[in-house]
Amino acid sequence: MQATTSRRVSNRSKMSARDRSNLIKGLLFILPWIIGFIVLAVYPTIYSIYLSFTRYSGFEPPLWLGLGNYTRLFHDDLFWTSLYNTLFYAIIGVPIGIVIALLLAMAMNRPVREISIYRAILYLPSILPIFALSFVTIVLINPQYGLISYLLSLVGAPQIDYLSDPTSAKMVIIALAQLGAGNAALIFLAGMRGIPKALYEAAHLDGAGPMRSFFSITLPLLSPVLLFNLITGVSQALQVFTQSYIITSGGPNNGTLFYMLYLYNNAFKYAQLGYASALAVVLFIIGLAMALILQFVSRRFVNYDLVS
Repeated sequence: MQATTSRRVSNRSKMSARDRSNLIKGLLFILPWIIGFIVLAVYPTIYSIYLSFTRYSGFEPPLWLGLGNYTRLFHDDLFWTSLYNTLFYAIIGVPIGIVIALLLAMAMNRPVREISIYRAILYLPSILPIFALSFVTIVLINPQYGLISYLLSLVGAPQIDYLSDPTSAKMVIIALAQLGAGNAALIFLAGMRGIPKALYEAAHLDGAGPMRSFFSITLPLLSPVLLFNLITGVSQALQVFTQSYIITSGGPNNGTLFYMLYLYNNAFKYAQLGYASALAVVLFIIGLAMALILQFVSRRFVNYDLVS
């Protein structure tokens, strides 16, 4: 009896010729992606980890240092400054971006005839190149002839150089980043469109107003989408680079020296690729830790059931 059962299990586990053929064809179809993933993602990651333990300028063979680069990190004031600036950007900018994206999604979800035109207009800033927006921002906030500075002066605001102060310069870059909120807004919109209208109708019959419906129905059922946008936003915030590189070059007084800019400077400006690789590894660990923390905390507020 036992031998018969084992033979049946063995026969079931064997793949037919058709199954093997389909498996081979499927692997051939995804082979370009597998090769690209290994060459462009796996290999660079492993090689960067190796370089993080070496002194490497890109012109000479790597020299093994062990934990020398990581020890240097803890004594590097610019490392801590760049980390502080990046976390400041993430803590302030990501929640603001989530709120703006939610508001945009609610506007895109309005039942009006021209809604497709409004959606295109609201999403349009998200597809504009960030480097072009950075150059335009420099002109717009110029204290002498900038349009934004002029409009602020009409309401009594002083015409000051917002890029001359570390905190205000960071806030300018955070404000510029909100032009990309349309991407998260589309994801929120897709989540809102998936919520059954019957829930809102039942809430309306119970006397719930728009605010109560939002906090009792929309927000709880959007919590998985909210978590996704939070993790994505934090990941993007840890990699902010272009705005600070173009607008301020890390100034004033290293006030916008974000982590990726400092990593870039070490790799391509100072030719310290080994130290830059150590910075990259630490950034990966920080990003992974923040994602895991968000995932752990999300257990308390994320609802994966459509109807609880």
